[in-house]
Amino acid sequence: MNSTRRAFLGTALGAAAAAGLGTAPASAAGSDRCRRIPPSGIGMHLYTMRTTLATDFRGTLERLAEIGYATVGVSGRHGNSAADIRRMLDETRLKAVLEHVGYDIVRGAGLPQALEDIHTLGGKWIVVPSLPGSLHSPAGYREAAREFNKAGLAARESGLKLLYHNHGTDHQVVDGVSLYDILLAETDPELVGFELDLYWAANGGASAPGELFVRHPRRFPALHVKDMAPDGDFADVGSGVLDFPAMFDTARRGGVKQWLVEHDSPADPFASALASYTYLSRLRY
Repeated sequence: MNSTRRAFLGTALGAAAAAGLGTAPASAAGSDRCRRIPPSGIGMHLYTMRTTLATDFRGTLERLAEIGYATVGVSGRHGNSAADIRRMLDETRLKAVLEHVGYDIVRGAGLPQALEDIHTLGGKWIVVPSLPGSLHSPAGYREAAREFNKAGLAARESGLKLLYHNHGTDHQVVDGVSLYDILLAETDPELVGFELDLYWAANGGASAPGELFVRHPRRFPALHVKDMAPDGDFADVGSGVLDFPAMFDTARRGGVKQWLVEHDSPADPFASALASYTYLSRLRY
């Protein structure tokens, strides 16, 4: 990680801590906590595994299934068709719940094929992973909200739902307005939901995810469960500073169905996958 990025993350970590998002170890859990993540809800966002997928797609899926993962979020096909991936998923008894699809495809002529591919994969959500930098303004986010409503209608007519995945810059306040709040306020809840990346929400200094779940019920069917190291870098889930039990306390109100592990730069993808799965499967909140 370069020095500029590390400095940015360090600053954001301070903001997150001030907001109460990093004040307790992720492993902290009281004896009165009895809720757990259902095994069918623990998944892996495949961006984490991109280096191993590039050389052995099926073998990577097989090892994830052996660890215990039930679902995956697709992010990059590595030369495989949707039908190829579906065949490998079926063979390894994994289920794809979503795929990340670029903004320009979702708002353009490629949307019908993208929706068809998600049906082929067996998923239920089409996810826009980020917005172009040219839209980084209140006016740009309002434009994106309008596009999301249109694409969300097409997705609903296809039996799917459109979600948006956040990064840290989505939570910035520009001209006195929170960009992420624009998307929440100006998209139709019946047409557009959100895949909330917990690391980037904390990194961006947003409201605690648990508060978002309460203020915007049933809008967050999927999460990216990504942990933050003390220096602001990425960490295996459960080894960092984010208080996941507190975040998950109101997850049911937020409509959370899938807890998808993600690590943007794991030193050993399989070791990271195992550590993160072990934490989530044992977590009580």
